[in-house]
Amino acid sequence: MTLDDLPIREELRGRSPYGAPQLDVPVRLNTNENSYPLPDEVVEAIAAAVTAQLRQLNRYPDRDAVALRTDLAGYLGHQLTADEVWAANGSNEIQQQLLQAFAGPGRVALGFTPAYSMHPLLSVGTGTGWIDGHRGPDFGLTAAHAVAQIREHQPDLVFLCSPNNPTGTALDPQVVDAVLAAAPGMVVVDEAYAEFARPGTPTALALLPGHPRLVVTRTMSKAFGFAGGRLGYLAAHPAVVDAVQLVRLPYHLSALTQAAARAALAHRDTLLGTVRTIMVERDRIVTGLRRLGLSVADSDANFVLFAVDAGPSGTDGPGGDQRRVWQALLDRGVLVRDVGLPGWLRVTAGTPEETEAFLTAMTDLTAEANLTAEANVTATANGVTR
Repeated sequence: MTLDDLPIREELRGRSPYGAPQLDVPVRLNTNENSYPLPDEVVEAIAAAVTAQLRQLNRYPDRDAVALRTDLAGYLGHQLTADEVWAANGSNEIQQQLLQAFAGPGRVALGFTPAYSMHPLLSVGTGTGWIDGHRGPDFGLTAAHAVAQIREHQPDLVFLCSPNNPTGTALDPQVVDAVLAAAPGMVVVDEAYAEFARPGTPTALALLPGHPRLVVTRTMSKAFGFAGGRLGYLAAHPAVVDAVQLVRLPYHLSALTQAAARAALAHRDTLLGTVRTIMVERDRIVTGLRRLGLSVADSDANFVLFAVDAGPSGTDGPGGDQRRVWQALLDRGVLVRDVGLPGWLRVTAGTPEETEAFLTAMTDLTAEANLTAEANVTATANGVTR
């Protein structure tokens, strides 16, 4: 028997599960993880917090995670309270709960790709119709385009990403304002990478007062280096929190997850100390790739989207086929992400050593491409066909 032999829902047939290669290579820069392991003091604090829960594992956890939500509200600021915050197993579960509560069969969600690839998958999984509003050729999203798509499709839920994944750039606040004014339903701003934004970049958290249909989702996976802990959360009007509690699974956050997350939040100054270092490496990648003549998207995240063909300077890149370049980098021990955009790849900003390995590999590939191009030009000039 195969999957096709099962009575699976028709809209799921032919689809592939979300995932990225998990390969054992020296430099892994494909999943936007924080490359820095937790410091010993944080490991010890989390271990102590988890240990304290072990003798109570015969009891269900706090199903509303009130203490954790209080800590998260304190971290976010903006005068938020626990009633305006909700937590789940990663921001993916948060967004799934939002779709279950506000979308579902007979309703539609609108997104603007290229963006986070889980949004359409979550929509399909919850029986929600998915509409792709698309972005411009430069991967940008204007207020006029967003509003036009909303007026045409009247979506029940709109997904915005700021900073956007995989392009990395934060949205112009005017886009969020325009979408809030035009959208008939919920507006979800995915801010998974907000801590890495360049100075002065606004957050949608500031727009929450006066916008009861706005939801801002965040995660501890990236800036906190807590990807294995699986903790995502949202900030919204208390009524939104009430709504997602109607669809959440009973006791969805384990006592161990809540304890570990609270211990990590208590040491947030230590954990967030890597953010500035990662931002430096991100900017170093942007600068290094542009020096090679490659086109690079501006980034407010912990990753960089770059073209693998010739850039504005006219310098030959390592080749226009992103799959070939992905494999060539892997052959050199560097794993990056092919996000399915022809001619583009995404690389996570890691440690200085990882950045050096990536830029060295890209320099070598670009040099090889230039030598090949020169050889082809010479051969053509001599009347030789290659």
